Amino acid sequence: FADNPRSPDHENVPAAVFSQPPVGTVGLTEAQAREKYAGIDVYRSVFRALKQTLTGGDEKTLMKLIVDRESDRVVGLHMVGPDAGEILQGFAVAIKAGATKADFDATIGIHPTSAEEFVTMRTPASD
Repeated sequence: FADNPRSPDHENVPAAVFSQPPVGTVGLTEAQAREKYAGIDVYRSVFRALKQTLTGGDEKTLMKLIVDRESDRVVGLHMVGPDAGEILQGFAVAIKAGATKADFDATIGIHPTSAEEFVTMRTPASD
């Protein structure tokens, strides 16, 4: 079906769950990526957004990037926290287009936003 322009491509379709906290995801999970690729790098961030800090809130956000080490391609991007669905939609375009970790690193984030965290992760998490 991939050669048929009428056939939809179901790879890297973003999804959101509008729960409390919201969840957004696109691409492979960490487990799926470990099965598919010889080596992956996982970048994680758990942080309190500036608006939480200024208002005394304690809500935290979890973000994760999953990168195929060989190609440097970002193969998964996940978020649990405020505005996850809105933020993931834009990143889904990048994932669908084959963005690499180097592309993310070369992008200047909009400060102060939660979304900027995805382009400032520099060190993979240790297993």
